[in-house]
Amino acid sequence: MGDKTLTRMDLSEAVFREVGLSRNESAQLVESVLQHISDALVEGEQVKISSFGTFSVREKAARVGRNPKTGEEVPIQPRRVLTFRPSHLMKERVADGNKR
Repeated sequence: MGDKTLTRMDLSEAVFREVGLSRNESAQLVESVLQHISDALVEGEQVKISSFGTFSVREKAARVGRNPKTGEEVPIQPRRVLTFRPSHLMKERVADGNKR
């Protein structure tokens, strides 16, 4: 696997090249889309992007965990966690990438 990471800058550069907006407008568009996704998730909404996947927030209950080094029981507070479930098309695309 490569060590390459796709960044906001990479996304805005792709929008600039493919859509034809200015670099500044492209960066603002990417920021706006990411902000809308973030805001929806903070509000507890599901974000479904067709052919990509679904982001959702899940509530995890309080529980007792264990420190693996000491074996000591430690309380774990209830919390919200972000989950991502890829679409079947995305799963297939990623799997096909392994065949290269």
